[in-house]
Amino acid sequence: MAITFDTWRLNSALDLAKYAEIYAERGIVQIPDILTADSAEALNGILSGPLSWRVLATDANDKPIHFTQAEMSAMPNDKRNALFQDIMLRARQNRGFFYHTYPMIEAYMKGWDRGHPLHTVTEFINSEYWLRLGREVTGVQGITKADAHATAYSPSHFLTRHLDYGDDRERRAAYVLGMTKNWQPDWGGLLLFLNEKQDITEGYLPRYNVLTIFDIKYLHTVTQVSSFAGGVRRAVTGWFRDDPVARTG
Repeated sequence: MAITFDTWRLNSALDLAKYAEIYAERGIVQIPDILTADSAEALNGILSGPLSWRVLATDANDKPIHFTQAEMSAMPNDKRNALFQDIMLRARQNRGFFYHTYPMIEAYMKGWDRGHPLHTVTEFINSEYWLRLGREVTGVQGITKADAHATAYSPSHFLTRHLDYGDDRERRAAYVLGMTKNWQPDWGGLLLFLNEKQDITEGYLPRYNVLTIFDIKYLHTVTQVSSFAGGVRRAVTGWFRDDPVARTG
């Protein structure tokens, strides 16, 4: 079956007002069964299938860098080892991240992998269906667009603690659309929220077809996926934003 924009449907049975109340009170909410069953299975198939994943990390100045699989394979062993050592050094300093990503907005705008069905997800994430959901749940009526990244965490991958303000403080709320089945807490990859004392206030297991939305003021981290994890932690992640929509023409 061909995957088109019309493949993507929100679960019409959801009571978004209920989740908006939770978000207004706590600034964090999880919405189960966010997509219809068919839409969720289609997205799971895309994220589990062929995709030009990039290795995402940070450089010495804490700026994001990414490498294609071909670039990683062509990298001399000594350079690759030095890169990994540098990544782990910064991680010990509570800086940086290391996982696979597919930058959906950049890929869409630059014409990467033309015809790939993930591009229809990018269109859906920036459609009124998704943006209206963001406005209704967060109460921020000025949301104009959403970032989107496909992510895949395998053993050794992690995201150190940070805030999600954005370079121009244009982000209003973060979201994680979980697409991970049968995950176990001992496998790592947990989304944790921390208070000012660095104590864990909440933690969430990677789950399937569950949307987590949280205020960008919350310090959070994704724990390293363990060496014995029995799967890959997959999701589409991003931010609801209120910066102006670019005009063309």
